[in-house]
Amino acid sequence: MAEQSRRTVRDLRRGNRAEVLQRLYFEGPLSRQELGVITGLSSGSISNVVAELATEGLLEEAGIVDSEGGRPRTLLRVAPGSGYLIGIDVGETRVRVELFDLALTELARTDRPLIHHGYDVGWIVAHIRDAVADVLREADIETERLVGVGVGVPGIIDRSDPDGVVVHGQTVGWDAVPLEAMLRDCAELPSDVPFFIDNGAKTLGQAEMWFGGGRGVSDAVVVLFGSGVSACVVVDGMLYGGAESRALEWGHTTVRVGGRRCRCGSPGCLEAYVGAEAIRERWLETGRPPAGSTDEETALATLLSAAVPAEGGPPADDAAARLLDETAEYLGAGIADLVNLFRPERILIGGWAGLLLGPALLPAVRRYATQYAMRHPAERVTIELGRLGADAVTRGAATLPLADFFARGGGRRRQEEPDPVGGLAAKPDGRSWRPVVIDRRPG
Repeated sequence: MAEQSRRTVRDLRRGNRAEVLQRLYFEGPLSRQELGVITGLSSGSISNVVAELATEGLLEEAGIVDSEGGRPRTLLRVAPGSGYLIGIDVGETRVRVELFDLALTELARTDRPLIHHGYDVGWIVAHIRDAVADVLREADIETERLVGVGVGVPGIIDRSDPDGVVVHGQTVGWDAVPLEAMLRDCAELPSDVPFFIDNGAKTLGQAEMWFGGGRGVSDAVVVLFGSGVSACVVVDGMLYGGAESRALEWGHTTVRVGGRRCRCGSPGCLEAYVGAEAIRERWLETGRPPAGSTDEETALATLLSAAVPAEGGPPADDAAARLLDETAEYLGAGIADLVNLFRPERILIGGWAGLLLGPALLPAVRRYATQYAMRHPAERVTIELGRLGADAVTRGAATLPLADFFARGGGRRRQEEPDPVGGLAAKPDGRSWRPVVIDRRPG
């Protein structure tokens, strides 16, 4: 009984620390008095928690404000340099690795192309090992100061293996890849620096919900539009943290019976019509652009300039314009399915192809989504472009260890230590953030 009591006291203390850290991170800087009001903790509890966190270097002063009829109040914030995070995006043509401080300010980055080795997992793991060492060296950060490493990958995430995350990425040839174990064996990091591996659509969704176009929204869908397509569906709101992913494979739902063959092997998948690789193939089939080795980004940029030429340039290419409109219709129809199924308040389109084609496609996508969706949910949804740019997946990957850091009340994970709340940071009402992830294809 005494042991149970000690565990309860420890958990309460950790929960109070987590609450203060999260409030300061997302709503700060704040004074001690303001923290008491918004957390509901007593002034004594706030004083104790703040003193603890400040002694550990996790909090710092952020200025002084006058108070009405009283002493000036000191504002507090989470100290950006009190820990560091690494975010990794295992993309279609490259691995991107970025180092951040706790405020998610980028300190260093490196890209490793995958052109010559494709999705060979051994090569990718070696890329990650070398890139992590490079960004730490560039920023002169010791490995012991890392809070954790987040990795966004394609495919379905399986957490049932005792040795760590296993990835099933059918379209990239990954069959039960023990990625976490491989990274731990290969990475030159202390054993207590944790890896957090998740579907890349979730990392994009988490980034947009924390810092981008999803802020303040209860129900949302964040679409990753890259070489393939995928989505992160958020239900009942999320504020801090992430959740276990559940692969629903939106890009591999059938939109045309007997249609084009998808990379997954099935005919008529949504991805076979709106993924960047599929758009490139369809554009090459028209015979308009140079054939051969044209990469996806160049092909899509060529298509866009042909369909929507600059003012004073040549007339629009009819084949390019038809292809773009057809792409918008398929994407709009796929989004309409998400509208009907999840009834979100907002849909955000991100990913590198979404950023490139989105401004030109968005009006037509909205029109087709409204045409194919049921009227009531369609009337309450807004469809917009993501706001975080090309690094959203990498930035989102870094939020995975950050969420765990919050859940632990700023404590560092010890080897073999269980998750306090499944590795997820909690909302102020004690519920954790529970998005549904639809299988992500990287871009």
